[in-house]
Amino acid sequence: MGVELTHQYTEYRAMEDQEEVEEGVILTDWDIVYHVRDALLSVKTGDRSSYHQLVAVLHHRDRSAPDKVALLLTSLKALSGAVSYINDIDHVSLLQSIFGMSMWNCVPDVMDALLELIICLAASNGKYVDLCLDMLVNNFMPPMESDMLRHPRGQTKKDQVLPRVHTGLEVIVDLVPLAALKLSTTVVQKRPMFFRKDFNMDRLKFRMEIYLKNMLMLEGGAIREFVGSSVLMEVVNMMLELDVAIGWDELLRDDPSKGIFTMELEDEEEEADIDGQANDVELPSTLTLRNLGKNVTADLLDSLMIQFFEHLETCADKKRLSEVFETLLSSFVATILNTYKSKFSQFAIFYACALDPENCGVKFAQTLGDMFISNFNPPVTRMSAVAYLASYLARGKFLSTAFVVNMLKRLVDWCLRYCEEQDRDMNPKAHQAFYSACQGIMYVLCFHMKSIMNVPTLKSQLLLMPIEPILRHKLGPLEVCLPSIVNEFLKQAKAAHLFTISKAFIFEDLLESDLSRDFGGLERLDMFFPFDPCLLKRCDRGFIRPNFIYWNHVKTTYDDDEEDSSDEDIADDFGVVNEENFMEEGIARSFDRDIDLDEFDFVMNKMSITPKNTSGFQFGGARMPSKIRPSTSPESM
Repeated sequence: MGVELTHQYTEYRAMEDQEEVEEGVILTDWDIVYHVRDALLSVKTGDRSSYHQLVAVLHHRDRSAPDKVALLLTSLKALSGAVSYINDIDHVSLLQSIFGMSMWNCVPDVMDALLELIICLAASNGKYVDLCLDMLVNNFMPPMESDMLRHPRGQTKKDQVLPRVHTGLEVIVDLVPLAALKLSTTVVQKRPMFFRKDFNMDRLKFRMEIYLKNMLMLEGGAIREFVGSSVLMEVVNMMLELDVAIGWDELLRDDPSKGIFTMELEDEEEEADIDGQANDVELPSTLTLRNLGKNVTADLLDSLMIQFFEHLETCADKKRLSEVFETLLSSFVATILNTYKSKFSQFAIFYACALDPENCGVKFAQTLGDMFISNFNPPVTRMSAVAYLASYLARGKFLSTAFVVNMLKRLVDWCLRYCEEQDRDMNPKAHQAFYSACQGIMYVLCFHMKSIMNVPTLKSQLLLMPIEPILRHKLGPLEVCLPSIVNEFLKQAKAAHLFTISKAFIFEDLLESDLSRDFGGLERLDMFFPFDPCLLKRCDRGFIRPNFIYWNHVKTTYDDDEEDSSDEDIADDFGVVNEENFMEEGIARSFDRDIDLDEFDFVMNKMSITPKNTSGFQFGGARMPSKIRPSTSPESM
C-alpha cells in the first residue's frame, strides 16, 4: 500500500477519532481513497502538505523499486476513486503530472491504473476530455528522448502500450461521443513532422512508422465509424507529403534523344546488371536505384507504404475494402490527382484496385473517366485524370482486356464528339484535354493492341472505333502528341494491318516536341503517366510487381515480324525523311526505332517535307494522320 500514505492515513485517523492507531494497520482501498480525497480538499484550506506529497509520488522517476511502483499504483487507483474532487483551479500541478505521464515508462499494472484514471477524468468532466485525448495520443509513441524502439524490449513494450491506448480511446468515445471529432483533430495535429532539422533521422523514422501504425489501428478499430475516414485521409496526406519531398531533380533521367519505351528497357537492363540478375527479370525503371537507394525520404515512404498495403490486405480479408476504398478514392481526387510531383503515393490506390479489380478497380477507372469528360472540371484536372486513366489501363495486370476496350471506347467517343464540334486548326494550348485523350488512347494501345487483336470480338470493337477520323482531324493530334508514343502506336498499327500505306515520313527517336511542350503546359502533363514503374524497392517487389505490366513483357503486334525485317527494311518501305529538315521544325521525338508514318498532307505542308511516295494510309479502313508524342512519366526518368 505504500509506507508514506499508510503512515499519513494513520496519523489522520488518530487525530480525527482521538484514539491511537497502530502503525502498519491494514487499510482498505476505500481508506486510501478517503485520504486522497482529504488531501485534495485540504488545498482550499491552505494545507498543501499532503497534496504536494501526492503530486511528488506521480513525479517520481524511479520506476524500478518495488515499493515505489506499489506506491504509484496505489496513488493512481485512489485518484480514480476521488476524481470528482479534482478541479482545474486548485489542482493544476496534479493534472499536469497525470497528463504528463508516459505508459512507455510504466509496468503493465501501472499502465492499467493510469488508463483507468484517464477514463474517469474524461467521464467526470467535459473540460478534461481534450486533455485525456491528448495524453493518449501522445502515447502513440515513446517519449521523444527514448530509443527503446531500436531494441527487442521496445517491441515488447509497444505490444503492451498500444492496445491499452486504443482501448482508452474507444471507451472515452463511447462515453463521450463528441470526443470523436476532437480525436480526429488531435491525431492530425500531433502527427510527427518529417522535416525537423533538429531531430535524429533514424529516431524520427521509427516514430513516424509507429504513429502510422496507430493511425491504421484507429481506422480498423472499434471507433472507425467515427474517425476512420478522417484518419485515412491524413494517412494519404502523410505519404504524399513525403512523396513530393523527393525532388524530381534527384530522380529524373530523361534523355531527349530517346523515347520513353526505349528508356524503360534500358533502365531494366541496367538494374538487372546491378542486382546480378537476368535482363528479363521485371525491374522498375525511370528513377535510378543509385539515386533512391540512399534517399532517406524514399526509404521512409517505402516503409510507410508497406504498412498501408498490409492494412489494405487486412481490410480485404475482413470484407471491408470497398468501405475503405470510398475514402481512399475521395482522398485521391482531393489531393493526389492534381499533385503533379506525386511519384509513388498513387500506388496506394493502385494496390487497392489490384486487391479488388471487379469493384474497386472498375470504380477507379470510371471515376477518372467521369472527371475527364466533365466540362465542369478545369483543364489541368481533366488532363491529370486522363493521364492517370491511360497509365492505369496500360499498367494494371489485373484489368481484363475487355474492360480496357470498353474504357477506350468511352475516350474515343468523346474525342469524336469533340472533333465534330470543332472547325479550327491545330492549337496545342486551346485543346489540351483533346490532345491528352488522344495521347492516352494511343498509349494504352501500345500496351494492349496485340492482346486486343488476339480476341475476335475485341478486335471487331477496336476496328469499329472511329480512331482514324480523330487522328486525321485538322486539330492534328499526331503532330501535337508525344512523338515516341505516336511512333510506337503506328508501328504496331502497321504490323496489325489496321491501315494501308501510301506515303510516309520518319521521326528520329526523340522524347518530346515543341508542340507537346505547348499542350503539356507548365506542369508538363503531356509527359505524365503516373503509374510508371514504382522505384520503392520493397513496395514494388512485395506488392506492386505481381500486379504490374512492364514494357519488356508486352507482346507487340510486330514481335512476330522482327526476325524478318530490320529497321532499314521498315524505313525503305516507307521512305525516309531527311533528319535535318525534321529537326528544323522541332516537331517530334520517337520511341525505340525509326518508324515510317503515313500520309498527313497537313503535316507535310507544315514541315515542308516531300516524302518518297504519295499515297495515304488507313486505320481500320479509314484514312489516318501521322504524328504522336510520347508521354513523360516517372518511367522516363
